[in-house]
Amino acid sequence: MAINLQKGQRINLTKENGTTLSQACVGINWGAIEKKSFFGGTSKEAVDLDGSCILYDSNKNATEVIYFGNLKSKNGSVKHSGDDLTGDVNGDDGLDNEVITVDFANLDPAVEHVAMVLHSYRGQDFGTIPFASIRIYEGTPTNVREVFAKYDIANDKSFSGHVSMVMGVFYKRNGEWKFNAIGDPTSDKKLEQTIQTVQQKYL
Repeated sequence: MAINLQKGQRINLTKENGTTLSQACVGINWGAIEKKSFFGGTSKEAVDLDGSCILYDSNKNATEVIYFGNLKSKNGSVKHSGDDLTGDVNGDDGLDNEVITVDFANLDPAVEHVAMVLHSYRGQDFGTIPFASIRIYEGTPTNVREVFAKYDIANDKSFSGHVSMVMGVFYKRNGEWKFNAIGDPTSDKKLEQTIQTVQQKYL
């Protein structure tokens, strides 16, 4: 049973069978915005959300950023599936539009925090984007084996009026990886600003 993450909730990366999740996918799903025309018809407005991953060391310094312009970390332990520019135009197809995969076992040993952030590239309000959601699961970008946790964006009114958010931070504690479900919208407009916001407030 997947955990419905609440803001500020911290969870261990332990699966139902008692083993620890050594690799996780963070999937982001969303739809196109449906707009009504003056004459009663409807049209679809493409939505470009961008999931990004920031690696920080023990001194809270950002060592690498994985995003649509840099799809994998230097050693390949973090990978981005690529930039989705439209969202699900024809309704929810059940698949994630962007997926970031983290292989905890092969992360650079110096990395102690792995932050997941989300931005609306065109400045479209989170509150207007259909079925926007995040899920953490075991598998690959095309094969979901076990959903570990999920986080609902579309039905959280606190995101209305915002175009960026900190999804959460994986962090290493006594050699084990855990997850802090932050889920906070920010006033940032660009990824560079959010890198600093995470460093100052969430590590």
